[in-house]
Amino acid sequence: MKRFACILVLAISANFVLCQNNTTNMRRNSKKETPRYLYSERELNKVSDYIERQYGEYDEVFHELVSPDVHLDVVIVPPTEEQPYYKLVTMGAGAYKMDIPREFRKWKLERAEYVIFLPEDWDIKSDKEEDYWPIRMLKDVARLPIDTDSWLSVGHTVTMNEDSSPVASNTLFNSCVLFHSFGKNKQVVEALKIGLFGDEVNFWQVFPLYQEELEYKFKHPVDDLIELLKDVPMVVDINRKNYCK
Repeated sequence: MKRFACILVLAISANFVLCQNNTTNMRRNSKKETPRYLYSERELNKVSDYIERQYGEYDEVFHELVSPDVHLDVVIVPPTEEQPYYKLVTMGAGAYKMDIPREFRKWKLERAEYVIFLPEDWDIKSDKEEDYWPIRMLKDVARLPIDTDSWLSVGHTVTMNEDSSPVASNTLFNSCVLFHSFGKNKQVVEALKIGLFGDEVNFWQVFPLYQEELEYKFKHPVDDLIELLKDVPMVVDINRKNYCK
């Protein structure tokens, strides 16, 4: 827990810079070609096993058919009696090492996978935007550091559309913030040590925000936003209360 507390302090102390530089339009296109980054077979197996240990067993994966940069699959951990909601976890984003500022490199934030929780009645296999947007959000967030030569960690926020419009017609969410992720036993999911050079893969929770909540984040440290949302479940509720309206 000490490591995560330190990372949170890191995000709080750099709040203004993070808000200005890392709240980024997801529709921005990269002007350069990006090479493909892949886990080795050993690394992939290690990540897959870790996801099962932390979030639960799974049988289904949304396999990506076209992968111009990272091969970005999405693991689907099904609802259980104890945790009646889906856990969607990217698998592949961490093959890319983000360009972390030198002063933050001691925290080993270069690699990350991303997580979102959905209600058990969510139509997980629908391709309608009203159902698919959480998966699109995961993928867009995961590719943001590659497309923009930036980096993401706890406390960073991302705006999904250039005009700040909602992600879909069934909700007013238009952005997200990254929090620490919690696993099947309500434990903080710590970084997975991977590779031979001390690399670690972090697991960040993608939490959708309303425009007013995003603006609140611009004006306050991230710990204020966490306090504001502390009683809000991590499971997506498209009609949840807007805590800044």
